[in-house]
Amino acid sequence: MDFGKVVWTCCLLGLVALHSYAEAAPANARITSLPGYSGSLPSDHYAGYVKVSKAKNLYYYFVTSEGNATKDPVVLWLNGGPGCSSFDGFVYEHGPFNYEAGKTVGSLPKLYLNPYSWTKVSNIIYLDSPVGVGLSYSENVDDYNTGDLQTASDTHAFLLKWFEEYPEFLSNPFYISGESYAGIYVPTLGSEVVKGIEARVTPILNFKGYMVGNGVTDNIFDGNALVPFVHGMALISEVQFQDAVDACKGKYYDTVDSICDTKLAAIDQEVSRLNIYNILEPCYHDPEMQKAVENMENVPESFKRLGQTDRPFQVRRRMFGRAWPMRAPVREGNVPTWPQISGVPCTDDRFASVWLNDESVRTAIHAQTKEVAGEWAICTDRINFVHDAGSMIPYHANLTSKGYRAFIYSGDHDMCVPYTGTEAWTRSLNYEITDEWRPWIVDNQIAGYTQGYAHNLTFATIKGAGHTVPEYKPKEALSFYTRWLTGKSL
Repeated sequence: MDFGKVVWTCCLLGLVALHSYAEAAPANARITSLPGYSGSLPSDHYAGYVKVSKAKNLYYYFVTSEGNATKDPVVLWLNGGPGCSSFDGFVYEHGPFNYEAGKTVGSLPKLYLNPYSWTKVSNIIYLDSPVGVGLSYSENVDDYNTGDLQTASDTHAFLLKWFEEYPEFLSNPFYISGESYAGIYVPTLGSEVVKGIEARVTPILNFKGYMVGNGVTDNIFDGNALVPFVHGMALISEVQFQDAVDACKGKYYDTVDSICDTKLAAIDQEVSRLNIYNILEPCYHDPEMQKAVENMENVPESFKRLGQTDRPFQVRRRMFGRAWPMRAPVREGNVPTWPQISGVPCTDDRFASVWLNDESVRTAIHAQTKEVAGEWAICTDRINFVHDAGSMIPYHANLTSKGYRAFIYSGDHDMCVPYTGTEAWTRSLNYEITDEWRPWIVDNQIAGYTQGYAHNLTFATIKGAGHTVPEYKPKEALSFYTRWLTGKSL
């Protein structure tokens, strides 16, 4: 046997296999450069549209892993709202880049590599969903009337078609993840995926589990979460808390007692000027506060350090208004989008808006023009959305009982979807505790607390983080993400 010939043949076959792997993705989806970024991309990027019906076009941006793309998990990321673009996660949370303001107002931001990107350890699909959100659009405006169940159905259809276009990733472990109102999107989509797997719908997805951050779940648990949270955070007095407990008998979400209503209104007033998404961060809905923050010389050193993080760039001036009213969980029926509630969805997302509405950027990322897909906004008001899936607790119970892994995490300073409600509903499943409440550690420091349950359910808090955990605590977020995906305990 000519050993040299065998080695050469094996090497040649390996090269052919690698080439086939690289070329399997749609050629017209490949992104070769991005305006604002001068270096070579850290991994392969792809983007474009998947048509899920005759008129519906869902936009995705796919980043392959900087590790081992052939074996690392494929993770679908969904931002919430309802109506908010998953570019929120891409630009501000765990995407491959950090953004810095351009030299002049309205100029393109500069992009730098993000050392804490989740694409360090996984392939990620950032999807604008439902249709009408972000860069996704429909040729039939009636499609902008949608809800939980239709969104889950459309996203499942997207996944089946996406994996047909990227078959080389079918064998990779597949996970669904998201935050905020994606607390509804993720388990409903997971349910659709499992139904498809059980019905042998092809392609058969290698679905392993899901993650939810600060997620909407259940109107009772979410609605009862605020009062214990603000009391535990020393935002109201012990007297105010006991008055509310006595008057409301522990039911804060749907009151019919006028005395209870009066006590809760007083609590609302006490916390109304706080940043609802992170009580440690400045709140910009107050003009005088905005002046103070813009002129940091007027801000005490202790205030500057609140919620301090190692984020390399402060990419947006967070939260200058309030969104959902206090103690207002998501109920059955119409769910207002952020612009419908407050005019501006509580964030000043100028960098993302400038970047994604620039025609050169849209061309580079294979997105339709503003004339076709509309102007990009962090959260849209062009959809009419109905919550029609009910409580997510039965969805979680069903998925975890079938063996799918679940990681439920909360930034512990979020007042929008407080950890108190999330901890309570995970406990309500009455699963056996397999990992008693304990701190988890990053760089020899306590990063938060965690509790593990039977059926592969894990709950964790992230200390000092707000509603969008990876934005506030990027190092800690990458740490828990990596550990969980690889099956390691926190």
